[in-house]
Amino acid sequence: MSGSTPTVDANRTRNRIFVALGAAVIVATYLYLILVQPEELAEGGLGTSALIALAGYLIGAALIAVGAIHRLPTATLSLIPIAIVLNIAVGQLTAVLGLPLYLDSIGTVLVGVLAGPAAGAVTGALTNVIWGLTIGPIALPFAVTAVVIGVMAGYAARLGMFRRFYLAPVAGFITGIVAAVVSAPIAAFIFGGATGAGTGALVAAFQAWGNSLLASTTLQGLLSDPLDKVITFTVVVIILFALPSRLRGRFPFVRQYNVFGKVTPVAPAEPEAPKA
Repeated sequence: MSGSTPTVDANRTRNRIFVALGAAVIVATYLYLILVQPEELAEGGLGTSALIALAGYLIGAALIAVGAIHRLPTATLSLIPIAIVLNIAVGQLTAVLGLPLYLDSIGTVLVGVLAGPAAGAVTGALTNVIWGLTIGPIALPFAVTAVVIGVMAGYAARLGMFRRFYLAPVAGFITGIVAAVVSAPIAAFIFGGATGAGTGALVAAFQAWGNSLLASTTLQGLLSDPLDKVITFTVVVIILFALPSRLRGRFPFVRQYNVFGKVTPVAPAEPEAPKA
């Protein structure tokens, strides 16, 4: 027993290093895309820059997953694939309809609130990598934004922003502003502002009013992202408040940080066997 604490501390340090390395790789990939401004991603090509973007976000997500996986219970591991499918399906539907919104992070926010920032980051990164590989290459460079959304959802839950129904949209609004600032250079320098029918129309309108491309994508982001994340966080808090507290309590992160402001039983008590 005496050697258990140093072992636990060593494992915790190792896992934190994995998470930090993963975050560093994702940020480095983001900076590379901003500096190089490859056009091949927008054209759906798979050249050097696309491979670097793919490898960077995939390796970063894998490192974060390795560092965080030990803390994720079975319920979280089962939830992440469902959240990824939900993100892609709703996001793709929104793009097809040409709405000036995204709605592609409902699953990411859901996981972040129930399982914490690391799980939210993994869900966001994997969503955009899988989405970029299968349906829409435009999603790939925005993996860094998805990571930020997952992390901020987790910390919002940790700070008690889901203990009252009206606080969740506030957290969504703040997350939307940060997401807009992070996404604007990607939309401007890599995609020329044309990231979707609805959002592209807003960028074109701002450019027509005399703004630069970066200013136009930033203004479009500040108009779309806060509204998008207010809707997303509101949808998530409605879903979570509708769930039985016992089901929410299956997630250790919820119990540890009292995410919903109510003490939840760890597990249902087993019925005692009748005495002879």
